[in-house]
Amino acid sequence: MTASDRAATGAELWAWREKALAEAQAAGVDADEVDWLLMAVADVERLSLRLGTVHQRSQITLRYSLAELERRWQQRLTERTPVQYLVGETPWRDLMLTVSPAVLIPRPETELIIDLAEAAIARSPLRDQLAQGIWVDMGTGSGAIALGLAQTFPSARILAVDFSAEALAIAQGNADRAGLQNCIAFYNGSWFEPLTSYRGQLSAIVSNPPYIPSALLPTLQPEVINHEPASALDGGDDGLDDLRLLAAQAPKYLVPGGLWLVEMMTGQGEAVASLLEAQGGYRDIQICLDLAGRDRFVQAIYAPKL
Repeated sequence: MTASDRAATGAELWAWREKALAEAQAAGVDADEVDWLLMAVADVERLSLRLGTVHQRSQITLRYSLAELERRWQQRLTERTPVQYLVGETPWRDLMLTVSPAVLIPRPETELIIDLAEAAIARSPLRDQLAQGIWVDMGTGSGAIALGLAQTFPSARILAVDFSAEALAIAQGNADRAGLQNCIAFYNGSWFEPLTSYRGQLSAIVSNPPYIPSALLPTLQPEVINHEPASALDGGDDGLDDLRLLAAQAPKYLVPGGLWLVEMMTGQGEAVASLLEAQGGYRDIQICLDLAGRDRFVQAIYAPKL
């Protein structure tokens, strides 16, 4: 494809936008996705789209042709493919992450897990020790949480674990993209299986595991159930299979005073807190809300009985 094939006039792009906005409304797709897609594939800014000044530009460079843009947009409308997969990337915190159907698309609400981790360590009497210790992002997927932890705790060693080799390759690519490749070690395997050499050494275990009850999967939006990896969604009969494993196995790996922090589905807070209570060895168990006021995270401190 030549450079001229990957260019359009402002008038052409504006006409495409007007058509796409009408199609989005008719299909029940968020109209903001049209501009999100345009900004991802074309040399345009949000303000110029909102004000209409893009119409005046004689030439605009695109990542691919206008015909390919149209093909991908129709895929969004007819197949309900998430726009993040169509452009191959998504913003998360201050990062731009590569994504594909091999990984769950990082959600904005998950961004808060990094802030919760930072606040928990700031409150800890062992904060210096923990902040310089070994952290693990269990089920790293795109690597979003591992990267956020590496940015927030630059003196820590971050481990990123995923059973999917394809997902792990994307996470490693995102670490390279963010310049954080030397801060994170990647391990392929199921949960704690590849980490036996780290028993009793982890300062924190952070995870956004599968937590959707199996029976609810068919009720999810087609963008989710038809395109995102089911293995990253399905939490078993009650949605707690992997959360239960993390609660049970973590005491073998955490240092005394270490942090246990997970994301879960709204409404699971009391159940997850009860798992930790029943397991024993945890204190300061807290259900944390997201920015919409819904229970979204549970955190605890590992405190073994001496």
